[in-house]
Amino acid sequence: MLRVHNFCVSVDGYGAGPDQSLQAPIGAGGERLHDWVFRTRTGRRMIGEEGGSEGIDDEMMAAGETGLGATIMGRNMFGPVRGPWAPDEPWRGWWGEDPPYHHPVFVLTRHARPSVTMLGGTVFHFVTGGIEDAFEQATKAAGGLDVRLGGGVSTIQQYLRAGLVDQLHLAIVPIVLGRGERLFTDGLTDGLTCTRMAASDSATHMILSRA
Repeated sequence: MLRVHNFCVSVDGYGAGPDQSLQAPIGAGGERLHDWVFRTRTGRRMIGEEGGSEGIDDEMMAAGETGLGATIMGRNMFGPVRGPWAPDEPWRGWWGEDPPYHHPVFVLTRHARPSVTMLGGTVFHFVTGGIEDAFEQATKAAGGLDVRLGGGVSTIQQYLRAGLVDQLHLAIVPIVLGRGERLFTDGLTDGLTCTRMAASDSATHMILSRA
């Protein structure tokens, strides 16, 4: 199963703000989309801190970390580097030497790069063969567990358009971005049905599933 978990969008439908950069990886104002994440017990544990809230937000965060054997992400989610990788490319992701994945991660890119092994079991593999090749590799690597589809917006759109997403969990955050990268365009939700909706003061959680 290919699952999207905890993908945050504003109430006006944007999954990232405008003008993404090294200083603003989710675009101008986009960091506000994830404020709720780091108030939860699971979110705080991911960054090595204690405490945090329980309830529906924490339940949804925890669900996004269970039953997974591999992750797929777009190159923009991996980092801000564009074009061919340098022979001694120093960029190894946003997450430090021990990323939170702890399983193989397949990064979509047009430019080949050797795999990068990190602490904690995370290995970044760089896939140049497109979304279906990445899905095939990730499914094999997952060893019978599910595959998580990370961002960004364009990557999720490509997999939705191909009909490969089995479950899509959106966290709709009560902010307005006004512009940036909008998640849904015509036809992207074809074949998906809303199977659960729950809300806290911080986010409305909506799960869309493929019949």
